[in-house]
Amino acid sequence: MNRLKSVALAAAALCVGIAPALAQEVTLRVHHFLPAPAPVPKNFITPWAEKVMEESDGRIKVEVYPSMQLGGGPPALFDQARDGVVDIVWTLPGYTPGRFPGTEAFELPFMPAKAEATSQAFWDFYEKYLTEEFKDVHPIALHVHGPGLLHVKGDGVAKLEDMKGLKLRGPTRQTNALLKALGATPVGMPVPAMPEALSKGVIDGTVVPWEVTTPLKVAELVGSHTDFEGSRGLYTATFVFAMNKAKYDSLPDDLKAVIDANSGREMSKWVGRVMDEGDAPGIVAAEKAGNIIRKLPEDEVARWKAAADPVVEAWVAEVTEKGYDGAAMVEDAKAMISKYADAN
Repeated sequence: MNRLKSVALAAAALCVGIAPALAQEVTLRVHHFLPAPAPVPKNFITPWAEKVMEESDGRIKVEVYPSMQLGGGPPALFDQARDGVVDIVWTLPGYTPGRFPGTEAFELPFMPAKAEATSQAFWDFYEKYLTEEFKDVHPIALHVHGPGLLHVKGDGVAKLEDMKGLKLRGPTRQTNALLKALGATPVGMPVPAMPEALSKGVIDGTVVPWEVTTPLKVAELVGSHTDFEGSRGLYTATFVFAMNKAKYDSLPDDLKAVIDANSGREMSKWVGRVMDEGDAPGIVAAEKAGNIIRKLPEDEVARWKAAADPVVEAWVAEVTEKGYDGAAMVEDAKAMISKYADAN
């Protein structure tokens, strides 16, 4: 009897040892560059984390660290995910100019529609063209912000000639090329540095979507906002929400399935929609500040597009030399965006 009891106890102990292995628990640390109340952290990253934790029955724990709390600057985020310094990041490929040339097709002048439509197109574009560029991480979502516009001190920009000599912050290599082609002096910097640069007069203005003007209080630092008539905005910037590849590969199959169910086009659509919805408070803040809000008419926009055409031509030539089919990528980007924009 004692022998049977000992065998039963040993078997029970073995089961206790097996259970944790079968129910592996994982902690994922998410790192990004904006304050927690900003639209994407508040309305996408945090809800995404909560969704993953719930669908994993608590076996995945997600910790979110905003405003670069784990160290480094925004341009370091992609490598932090690649190298396993953190598990997941949200960042802009454009923070490391020239490293992700294929993504720039979506950052070319007058390419983007609304962010929800353009973000779905960007995921499709990634699947066709960009898997090699992002092979060092496991992408969860790829998206863009809403159509960008000009936010400038004083009376701002009412026509193309008003751009001459303005020092304007740009987020990416292609946006800076666009600003230069339009007559301005581009100043590259990550978005968290922008408010101080505006307040100290380092720059005269900036290009960002309405969405980011609220958390960074841009309306209090400029006097005017210039948007553009038509179905396509001046520019957009691309973003990646990506996981360390080794961390993803180390997950048991059932937890991989949770991440997979919360990755892809639908997640890209979700964060794009958050970007679009985040534009409204920015407009309200500008109105409350008494700023000039203008939308350039289509005949004036046509002049801007003509001035920007060489930027597109230069990009096509550059990436074609690197082995891409630049012309096809531009046409595909336009067609993919139209597919989702027209559906809406």
